[in-house]
Amino acid sequence: MEHLAEKVDQCSLFRDISRAELAAMLHCLQPVVRKYHKDELLTVEGEPLSALGIVVAGNAAVTKESVAGSRLIMTLLERPMMFGEMAAFSDTPIWPATVVAQSDCEVLFIQAQSIVGQCQKHCAYHQQLIYNMLSIVTNRALVLNRKVEFLLLKSVREKVVVYLLEQYRQTGKEMFVLPLDRNEMADFLNVTRPALSREMGRMRDEGLIDYHRASIKILDVEGMRRALEGE
Repeated sequence: MEHLAEKVDQCSLFRDISRAELAAMLHCLQPVVRKYHKDELLTVEGEPLSALGIVVAGNAAVTKESVAGSRLIMTLLERPMMFGEMAAFSDTPIWPATVVAQSDCEVLFIQAQSIVGQCQKHCAYHQQLIYNMLSIVTNRALVLNRKVEFLLLKSVREKVVVYLLEQYRQTGKEMFVLPLDRNEMADFLNVTRPALSREMGRMRDEGLIDYHRASIKILDVEGMRRALEGE
């Protein structure tokens, strides 16, 4: 299990657990590793869930489909991010979203009961594992609350401005590369691709931003904030 421990030791689930302890713990957790090709479904919304996943190679996207059939990207996953942890311990353990491979990827699945159940080998760090799981679920609930607030923004301008300002704050730079392509960004903001392109074009004409493909430059931070306040 040493090679697996090396791939997942940076995952928040294993925080403050040494690689040697993690390698021993993985024998107890008995994870299953699966490989997927680009665009292959890792999970399907509504299907039974018995294990949470950790991306150990490649990238994937958590998506939801509206009643009208449009796709919304909830979040992007890369190594060593985890998914399924919110639903894994619920009374109705079913996949709440569909996860799609954005590239060829590899995922490690761990049964939820293996994490919170009694450790048969009495691993010294199993208590730390449970604490980490509780911390992750709590923090994820707070993030989901922020996501709901973001989706409740009414206008396309609001959504684009908030998203770009968040990227600006996260990178600390006026020029940055968007983590999503234009279609993915439209899905993430829950707007149409043409509406997104029109709004970004207007913002460029107004001197708020400039862009070339995925590269964005914030030209007027205060102007963007004023535009947001004026909505």
